This record gives sequence, C-alpha cells and structure tokens, in this order.
Amino acid sequence: MIPFTKAHGAQNDFLLTWQADMPEVKSLEALAIAICHRNTGVGADGWLLVSEAEQGCDIRIRLFNPDGGEVEMSGNGTRCAAGWAIANSKATGPDVNILTGAGPKSMRLIERHAEQFMFLMNMGLPRIIEGDLHTKLHLKGGEVDCTVLDVGNPQCAVFVDNFDLDWVAIGAEIEKHPRFPNRTNVSFIQVLNENSIDVRFFERGVGVTNSSGTGSTGAMAASVLRGLVKSPVAVHTPAGTLNLSWEDSIYLLGPAEITATGQFVYREK
Repeated sequence: MIPFTKAHGAQNDFLLTWQADMPEVKSLEALAIAICHRNTGVGADGWLLVSEAEQGCDIRIRLFNPDGGEVEMSGNGTRCAAGWAIANSKATGPDVNILTGAGPKSMRLIERHAEQFMFLMNMGLPRIIEGDLHTKLHLKGGEVDCTVLDVGNPQCAVFVDNFDLDWVAIGAEIEKHPRFPNRTNVSFIQVLNENSIDVRFFERGVGVTNSSGTGSTGAMAASVLRGLVKSPVAVHTPAGTLNLSWEDSIYLLGPAEITATGQFVYREK
C-alpha cells in the first residue's frame, strides 16, 4: 500500500508520498510509472517523494515523471509540495524553502483558503549559453527557430504565429532531438502583446500538460531576452494565467491545491 496525497498547480497534477511512510520497493522508477498511469494507477503528471529537511530547507523532494525518469524539478510541483508541507505542519510559513534536484527553491505564501494556496515562488535566473538565444533545429518537417535555456530544468522555447500547426508532434520530436542528449521540455509561444504571451507545453517524460511553472518561466525568459515582451508578463495557458515578473530574479505567482489522499495498491512485477 503506497500512501499518497494528490495536488495540482494550475491543473498540472502531482502525487506526493512521505518517504518515511514508504514500504520497501524494488524500483522507485517502476512505482512512478505505475502510480502515475491515468488508467491503471492514480494518475498524475509526476510523483514527488518527500523527505525530511536538508540544507536549511523545510523539506526535500525528488520528482519522478510518468515514464519513470527522475528529473530536476517542476515549478508547479514544488508549489504543491509547499502547500502539502504547510498542511502537514512540515513548514510553518509564510516562507517555505524546498530542496529540489535543481537546488533550494523558496516561495512565500500569499493566501490560503483551506486546502487552496497561492504562492509567490522565486524561480531563479535563466541560464543560457551564448548563441542559444536563436537556435535552428532541423526537424522532419523543416527548420524551427527556438531559444534553448535552463531554468532549473532544460527548456526549448519555440515561437509560433498561432497553434494551428501540429505542435504536439513537433514537441515530441524536439524532446528527443539529438541536440538534447538528456531530452528537453518544449514550449510553443505566441506573443500577444508586450506584456502577454500564450503558451502550450510538451514536457519531457510526460507529454502534453495544461500548464508548467518551469515551462512558463522559460517561455517568459526567452520572450524577454529576445526583446518581444517586457516584465511583468501574463503567461496564458490552457489552465489559466500565471503571472511572472523579472526583477533581481524571476518570480511566479501561482496556485496549488490539495485534492485527495489515499493509498495505491502497488503490485510489483
């Protein structure tokens, strides 16, 4: 029996399990695949294994994607973990610090209504290699112009005039492009005006998601660096709007909501 709490950040959903409550399993990767499965498991965009504080943080999280791969972090998932920590008295707030695979991440609780939380999260600054602001990728259907950067995890931001193209297929191809030996997250960006973009997400090891905190951060950063928008930026997603600002760091204002708790019956193979 695998205990879990389910939460979502802007419809990007995650399962959280306290490591001390975990039975011994042969493979965390196999468990992640099983528990995240939409039909035979609980269903989620990722599984977070939560443990005691390290390095001055309130808690530590490890993130496993539905394909079993362990990755650095998720912005939406980390906010869900912050809400879980407050709800379970692992953090007192208003400031919450979480150790992720991309290092410590901090956020401030702006408001709470029962199991609904709003956080202002410090997403850090983007890392971009010279020459990657304008990168040409050769795909089966032709060449695409994109920006390659890192916001705690790898991002490839593709600028489009609209979403009439088959962006899902293109995202799947870019995710596994030889340019990215460890695969990449992909965002498709339509600039609406100088303070607003519309974005679609294809995430590494997940596929299409309704929103993404790190994907929104990468999309906003790429748009700013290209001079297409200026801070603050409203990032419109299929799940609603995330608001970001670029000051000394990039800050994301976004929700997290706990929706369920239970136990998953896991049968190891």
